[in-house]
Amino acid sequence: MKTRSADPYSCASPEKSVKEVTLIALVLGGLLSILMAAANTYLGLKAGMTVSASIPAAVISTAILRGIFRRGTILENNIVQTMASAGESLAAGAIFTIPALLLVGAWQEFKFWPTTLIVLLGGLLGIVFMVPLRRALVVERPELIYPEGVACAEVLKAGQKGGKDILLILAGLGMGALFKFFVTGLHVMKSVVEGAVGIGRSAFYFGSDMSLALVAVGYIVRLPIASLIFLGGVIGWVITIPMLGGWESDAVPLETVWSLWSSHVRFIGVGAMLVGGLHSIWHVRGGILSGVTALHRVGGSASANGTAARPRTDRDMSLASLMLVFLPSVFGTFFLYDYLTGNFGVAVAATVVMVIAAFLFVAVATYIVGLVGSSNSPVSGMTICALLLTAGVLLALGIRGDSAIAATLGVAGVVCCAVCTAGDVSQDLKTGWLVGATPVRQQWAEVLGVLVSCCFFAPVLTLLHNAYGIGTGGPDSLAAPQAGLFASLVDGFFGAGTLPWNMIALGAGIGVLLILLDRLLERSGSAFRAHVMPVAVGIYLPLSLATPIFLGGLLHQVFRRAGSGNSPGLQDPGLLFGSGLIAGESLMGILLAIPIVLDIDLTVSEGHGLVSVGVFGAIILGYGVLVRRAAKRG
Repeated sequence: MKTRSADPYSCASPEKSVKEVTLIALVLGGLLSILMAAANTYLGLKAGMTVSASIPAAVISTAILRGIFRRGTILENNIVQTMASAGESLAAGAIFTIPALLLVGAWQEFKFWPTTLIVLLGGLLGIVFMVPLRRALVVERPELIYPEGVACAEVLKAGQKGGKDILLILAGLGMGALFKFFVTGLHVMKSVVEGAVGIGRSAFYFGSDMSLALVAVGYIVRLPIASLIFLGGVIGWVITIPMLGGWESDAVPLETVWSLWSSHVRFIGVGAMLVGGLHSIWHVRGGILSGVTALHRVGGSASANGTAARPRTDRDMSLASLMLVFLPSVFGTFFLYDYLTGNFGVAVAATVVMVIAAFLFVAVATYIVGLVGSSNSPVSGMTICALLLTAGVLLALGIRGDSAIAATLGVAGVVCCAVCTAGDVSQDLKTGWLVGATPVRQQWAEVLGVLVSCCFFAPVLTLLHNAYGIGTGGPDSLAAPQAGLFASLVDGFFGAGTLPWNMIALGAGIGVLLILLDRLLERSGSAFRAHVMPVAVGIYLPLSLATPIFLGGLLHQVFRRAGSGNSPGLQDPGLLFGSGLIAGESLMGILLAIPIVLDIDLTVSEGHGLVSVGVFGAIILGYGVLVRRAAKRG
């Protein structure tokens, strides 16, 4: 077993007693957990992806504890970001699956207790299943870099010198909120500028969302991933839709394009996601085996041979503590499924499938986020695999109808929350390893973060659905792409819907080709890789969402050349400003839902497309200039 003494990143040695879990850290962490959960719920429903909350939470914590209260150790700040990121990770699991229950007609509203339990139980199981994997995958596998975890550790260490970089986040937050207010509140600018032209039998689309948050997402994930997402959009919208034809001279080209995407093209993304998920499982089979063999070493009081006490920095939750969380979670999941389906046998089968799938995919997610980061983890593909596994078991048992739909989506929801939480926990534990934190305290902080934030998802989802509509297809509707996908799949298996299997097969073929291309690029030593999941997500997303993400990636590539563009943490001002843009736009979107629900019209005038594009472009240019100047000064 490795020791911390030789670790050059260590900020608190195993022998050193440093304040870690304090009341102010827990309160601040709980508040940020709720805040980040709400912001990422909005962003995920809009764009189909979320961003890590660890770095902005670490900066905010440092600024508040050290800048305002003139106190706060690096380990206190680490506890704050650990709790905050727990809420963010649950948001991804919640918005990918729970809205599907509405879209498929199983629910008419977001029911508070079932929604809360899906999020809560999935989050707790993600933590329980990930803890035994910590030493095997986070500590003892140096090839697993956990990029967000390393970057957050750099933020925490640099933050010990001062919290002035909070100004960049606050500036971004103000800009993002103000722009969103002008777009969605006052309507002086359009939320999306798009159009289509018909030529022959084909319709050609062009357009972009006017979203600064999506630009920031592109900046954060950087050009390689942003370009893959945009490539997926090109495959789906620029190549496939015109090839499908179907446009009539008396039809509106824009309506034709959206109809073809909804009925055919997005299912190409489904096939690619499925292949990506299966490939991920096979690719990390060795890491999964390492995690399973490490189960006997879980605990915190003794070393592997039982002869000496482990240092503070190598203590995990004990096996008794894990069982204390695991057993109620499993029984709670059974009762949840029994409530959702009204069928004891279905609930038993769904619970068994959930436990197996959750452990398997938690191990996969923990390994993958170590390789490529949380932003590139194929959560959608793994959830699709869990959904198909559940559907196959239920079909084999002869179970059909609404109970099968509810059970399948219930399993997918818990598994997705577990996978997202586990990926987040692994990044947080990597951060803790680098700064000298106590793992068991971080793990209990994750549990507390899940408990604090889980109750807010049903109210936030209800507010957003009543204000904008989730998956309704309106101009301001929140697309909820993954939820729409899962609803279509279960409706095709158990309901009246039909699935375009030829499109799914085409997507699977594209996924296989991308895997082969990626293998060739890897062997050639190319820095660019052809990861399946970003391309699959790009095919499934509207091109209008992929466009600003691609612009954000270009922004990073062009303007960061003036400084150290690959430096993590506080050395990248664009990352901090972008985090503020995301938080500002997301939180303003939630606030604006209130007057919309109350039927209060704030509209000043209807925005013009060219004006909207001009203002949007000017802000992006200003974003780039800010990054360049800050990089030159740094």
